[in-house]
Amino acid sequence: MDGDDGQLIGRGRACDVYAAGPRRVRRRYREPHPGLAAREFTVMRHLAEHGFPVPAVFDHADDTIEMERVEGPTMLARLAARPWEVDRLANVLALLHRRLAAVPVAGLDLVAPFTPFAPAECVAHLDLHPDNVILAPGGPVVIDWTNACLAPAGLDVAATWVVTSTGDVAAPPWVAPVAGAIRRRFVGRFVDGAGRDDARNRLALAGARRLDDPHTSPAEADRVRALMVREGVRSAR
Repeated sequence: MDGDDGQLIGRGRACDVYAAGPRRVRRRYREPHPGLAAREFTVMRHLAEHGFPVPAVFDHADDTIEMERVEGPTMLARLAARPWEVDRLANVLALLHRRLAAVPVAGLDLVAPFTPFAPAECVAHLDLHPDNVILAPGGPVVIDWTNACLAPAGLDVAATWVVTSTGDVAAPPWVAPVAGAIRRRFVGRFVDGAGRDDARNRLALAGARRLDDPHTSPAEADRVRALMVREGVRSAR
């Protein structure tokens, strides 16, 4: 991959995103992660070949991927700006999960870290929540495939169920009084549409994974445990 990094246009938890010419960006990890860029590149190309909406990928090297620049607000930003669209957006997220679960995995060389617990049956994003969906003019596009792996059915939905139910989210002041009700409606609609029964079977595993995440705050951890209690699921933590 040739050329220096251009203008910094985005900064995530682990990566910086730079402009890389017309309609392209270069996504670079701030810390070394040997093989991770190649893994992301491989899974995104595989998903695109099977019609799943991801940014087009062009090249990769070391800790960098060059990919399509996708314009549009995130689903989270749209939900904050237009909370009356809660049902439609929840349905869109549920459909993305169903489409991802249907992508064939034959021939895809991808890690399968959950095989001690259940068979690896489908591609999982493991962070497919509203802030990782860009609502582009041509339709939603899923970004940030850092955690992609092969996983048991239902785990990806369960992971999103956990993070959307328990994560810290700053709502605009005019939405804040009803933010809790909007969140509950969104989560309920999403989980029902994406497959509640399979997700509930993997909720303990998803909850344990969230509790093990060093970025999970104490308040979020308390909400994860409360979710397990409400759902009658025994937490692994």
